[in-house]
This record gives sequence, structure tokens and C-alpha cells, in this order.
Amino acid sequence: MRPWMRVAALTLAAAAVVGLAVILAVVYSGWYDSRATRPHTAPINALLEVALEQSIKTSAADVQAPKLDDPARVRSGFEVFRAHCVQCHGAPGVAPEPFAMGLMPAPASLVTTARHWSAAEIYWVVRYGIKMTGMPAWQYRISDAAIWDVVAFMRVLPTLSPTDYRAWNERAAAPASVASADAAADSGRGRELSLGDAQAGRDALQQYLCVTCHAIPGVVGANFHVGPPLQGIAGQQYIAGILPNTPENMVRWLLDPHAFDPTSAMPGLSLSVRDARDIAAYLYTLD
Repeated sequence: MRPWMRVAALTLAAAAVVGLAVILAVVYSGWYDSRATRPHTAPINALLEVALEQSIKTSAADVQAPKLDDPARVRSGFEVFRAHCVQCHGAPGVAPEPFAMGLMPAPASLVTTARHWSAAEIYWVVRYGIKMTGMPAWQYRISDAAIWDVVAFMRVLPTLSPTDYRAWNERAAAPASVASADAAADSGRGRELSLGDAQAGRDALQQYLCVTCHAIPGVVGANFHVGPPLQGIAGQQYIAGILPNTPENMVRWLLDPHAFDPTSAMPGLSLSVRDARDIAAYLYTLD
């Protein structure tokens, strides 16, 4: 190796070591302020904004938006917006709920969002959420059609004055249920409750907060757990000590644990049958 190349390599290696040492010092010293009452510093905030924008634009590049100017779709989107969005984001003349005002970063004004982002990008954010912002992934809560409905309403939102928005509220009936179409259609009656997609099940375990109670191999979650670890659940003879461990029983247990054990600390999570089948498929990989 030529002398200058050796010097360059050593310099880069030294810089990497120093950089790693600085990062570790910042992390383990507790120097960075994690309080939600203090915003990120301006440089970090700017860096996160750029990274977020590029991530969304890249991820949503292949999303094809359907027709969104149907008045019925816009009205349906308003119901979704009123049921699930205004609480954190507010609306023209409507403040967010107090709990949302304490979030850091603060929830965006969706009037601004609707002007800045394309329909495909808004759909992507609503469907998949954004890590460490408080923005949830709605794909497990409402149907895909409902997500596009709220995108359709958001295209109208920037045109509404506070008086206009109040009139929409007054014309609307009580908030309609916009639970997942999958949950409504998938009651589980009259169908075989077989296993689904294990990879999708691993993702669903995060979204239904299973990892806050259980240690689940392959799923990153809390360090302290109140429920039993799920390693080896595929090989157990019984589910929760009462149900023979079969795929169909696993799906039924996930859908409604209190139907089998009213005293169970395992809550009903309002899973769709599809999500229950997917979660069961992943659990059966844990042998």
C-alpha cells in the first residue's frame, strides 16, 4: 500500500473511532434532553424533517390514488376524520384535545399537510404511521377504503373556514363506526379459521401492543412483561391452560379470550379474523 493511502486509511479509521466514541458518550451520559416539554434542537429538527420527507416520498412513489372527488367519499372521509383525526390534529376553528397538545413533536396541522403532500403520500402516512411521532398506523384500525376516504376529505379541508367546518359538523349524524372493514366482514362465523401469513402476523403483534405484555422472539418490544413469554407456544399442549393447542383454537382465543376464560388478564383486542390468523401463523413458528 502506498504511504498516502495508508495515512488516509488510518485517518478514516481514527475519525470513525472518535465519531463512535462521541456518539456513545452522548447516549450514555444522558446529555440529550428527552422531555416532551423541550423541542429538538434546530439542527436535529431540520435533519429529522429532511429524513422524514425523503422517506415518505420514496415509500409512496408507487402508490396509485383512486378517484377522490366523489362527494360520497368526501362525506365518508369527514366521518373518519371526525372520529379519529381531529382529536390530535384539530380542524378549522377546532383545537386538538389536551392530551395531543402535550405530544412532541406536535401533531401537524392537516390543512398544511393537505397542501404540502400528495394524495398518495398522505395515504401512505395514514396507513403506515410514523415512528416516534405518536402517529399510529391505521391499517389495523380502519379499512383501506376508509383511509382513501379521509384522504379525499383532506383534499377539501384547506378550503373550509371555521364556519364551514362547523356546518359540516352540524349536518353530520353521530360519528359512524369506521372500524376495519375486515373486522366487520370477518366475524369468523361459517369459515375455517386456518393460519395466515406469519410475516404479517409479526407486524400485527407490534400494532396490537402484544409486545407490551409478552416477550416475543423476533419482535422488538418492552423489557418488562406482565404476561408469559411466548417462546415455545407452538409446542404447548394447551392455550392458556384450557384450550387444546390447534390453529383454529389459537385464532378463536386471539379473537375473544374472555369467551373461553372470563377471568383472563388477556384483553379482547378487536382483531379482525385476518389479523388473528396472521398472528397465529407467527406464533406457530415459535417452537
